[in-house]
Amino acid sequence: MTADSQDRILVIAEQAFVSWKKGLATRDWQDFIAMLSDDFYFTFPVGQYQGINRGKETAITFFNFVSQIYPDGLTIELINTIAGGSTVVFELLSQGTMYGNFYKNRAAVCFEIKGKLISSYREYLAVFYRNP
Repeated sequence: MTADSQDRILVIAEQAFVSWKKGLATRDWQDFIAMLSDDFYFTFPVGQYQGINRGKETAITFFNFVSQIYPDGLTIELINTIAGGSTVVFELLSQGTMYGNFYKNRAAVCFEIKGKLISSYREYLAVFYRNP
């Protein structure tokens, strides 16, 4: 992989991260969904979406579900970005309210880039839920 292609992958992933972060904050997932490839899949570690989930329609349902859990949105603080090959990992701190209770979590989200789109999204949670 050339430095130019690695730079291109990082730029696409950073754009996706901004759109994903906007979705969490505002419940508007349109920009993020527009970046998903036709063969998109995602993995999530807990709950009804635990495991591998395939397709844009499933992703739309999932992110709408996320918006219901965090109706006031989540704020995201980016801690670190790691890139290798076609994968970019964002380590972050998120906080807000979940079902009316304070929520704070460290997580990592990974975007796999294929062409100019996201072919997969993987999320890893440090803790599922925590009060201050």
